Amino acid sequence: MHELAVTQSILDIALKHAGSRTVRQVQLVLGQFSSIVDDSVQFYWDIIAKGTLAEGAQLRFERIPGEMTCAACGKVFRPGSETFTCPACASSAVRVTKGREFYVESIDVD
Repeated sequence: MHELAVTQSILDIALKHAGSRTVRQVQLVLGQFSSIVDDSVQFYWDIIAKGTLAEGAQLRFERIPGEMTCAACGKVFRPGSETFTCPACASSAVRVTKGREFYVESIDVD
């Protein structure tokens, strides 16, 4: 359900920056570890953009793969689907260094 609030924020940003121009497309960047579901955002967008200058605008989603850094050995790696341990030293002392992104990359207007 938090996608509704997120989508409302995206719409607010797009309309603010568009001014009196029509929004045609919004490019979003989402990291692998962000909890945003593309289909839910699109669903809510279609509902809340009606009657605004963003009605009919396309949402484009770009996914950024996750990346982790091992605190023990410094190895930077992409995590596997079932494990988040370091492939070099097997340490579980790792931190996410890429993949939590979520932002509006661009807004195309007329």
